[in-house]
Amino acid sequence: MPYVGRFAPSPTGPLHAGSLVAALASWLDARAHGGRWLLRIEDVDGPRCPPGAAELIQQQLSQCGLLADAPPLWQSQRGDLYAQALSRLQHAGWAYPCACTRAEIALMQKQSPQRHGELVYPGSCRHGLQGRPARAWRLLSTADLQARQDLQIDWFDRRLGAQTQNLSQAVGDFVLKRADGLWAYQLAVVVDDAEQGITDVVRGQDLAENTPRQIRLQELLGLPRPRYLHTPLVLGENGEKLSKQNGAAALDLREPAAALRTAASHLGLQVHATQLGDVLAQALNAWRGFMMPASPSLLPRDGSALKE
Repeated sequence: MPYVGRFAPSPTGPLHAGSLVAALASWLDARAHGGRWLLRIEDVDGPRCPPGAAELIQQQLSQCGLLADAPPLWQSQRGDLYAQALSRLQHAGWAYPCACTRAEIALMQKQSPQRHGELVYPGSCRHGLQGRPARAWRLLSTADLQARQDLQIDWFDRRLGAQTQNLSQAVGDFVLKRADGLWAYQLAVVVDDAEQGITDVVRGQDLAENTPRQIRLQELLGLPRPRYLHTPLVLGENGEKLSKQNGAAALDLREPAAALRTAASHLGLQVHATQLGDVLAQALNAWRGFMMPASPSLLPRDGSALKE
């Protein structure tokens, strides 16, 4: 199957140094394998996406010579596809309505609610809402519909190696459609990766913990599992991941070649060129010799879990 990769930024602001590392890595991997590189604008959380941010991101990528092979795909225009996927999961018995608020979940788990953190959901609404109105839809995170057995997800990362997660205990029943009516990232990204024919996902290491949830959705929806490669994170002065949420500065692209050299260095690539085209060419040659090649075959999923 021909290689298809993607860069999928959330347009909550301009690209920063960390997002350029992820963009460059995904572009290099696609070009190294003679594949296509696509751009997906993950604006499913519309209230957090200021006007013009997506266009600015595209401009920044263009300044760096990272040009997609097709027009961008916008998640905000794909709600019907997400609804179809949710409907399949509902009819199969894997998705159920939830009436709990974040504060209630935190109280049940004796945790403090965090704006950007996640709480392990204890499955309070698995057996009904007890007359309360539904707020969200969740996926049952167990190995069987009777919720008798924990679900263990094993997968392989091209950089991190063999990975495993007990989805039932580490995450619990996760959200597919939010209480505010917006689609959850996990469902949207799985539907979009399959729809775009993505064979390889190259992204930051902070997203590795999402991979088991996405693999489970791929299994239940009968979608192919891409190969995964999670790149090292760029950290701020406080030691935390550089992100828009903690005030990461927008990329300084007065010298795009210099910004790319810095990003390549963070990926462990030695690049000394000073012209943009030469920087990309040297980084590509270094990537070919640095990263292990992608496996020639995907792991197919036949959707048999939907028949349980």
